[in-house]
Amino acid sequence: MNYKELRYFCLSLPNTTSDFPFDEVTEVFRIHGKIFALCTENQPLSLKINLKCDPDLAADLRKTYTDVVPGWHMNHQHWNTVTVNGTIPDEKLRWMIQHSYECVQAGMPKKLRGK
Repeated sequence: MNYKELRYFCLSLPNTTSDFPFDEVTEVFRIHGKIFALCTENQPLSLKINLKCDPDLAADLRKTYTDVVPGWHMNHQHWNTVTVNGTIPDEKLRWMIQHSYECVQAGMPKKLRGK
């Protein structure tokens, strides 16, 4: 999965917006204003994305995949940084993004969850 594909998938999720609040290269994806993913296309080879995750699942993913580590500049219990370089299947990566989206959505007021 490349940056364009990753970006397209994130933006395909309902009510998702994106912006660059930190710098010109870190794109933030939000649902109703709440961050569920941060993505930076680093030079020259690695693409990284920070994703929210259930704490127990986060630990399991880190044990399973060497390219999943505690979230850089994030709460290490609830966030993972994933290096996107082909070692994690695209299907699994899409699942992790969807899981992050659902974790953030679940923490929202009930009136926003279904929108």
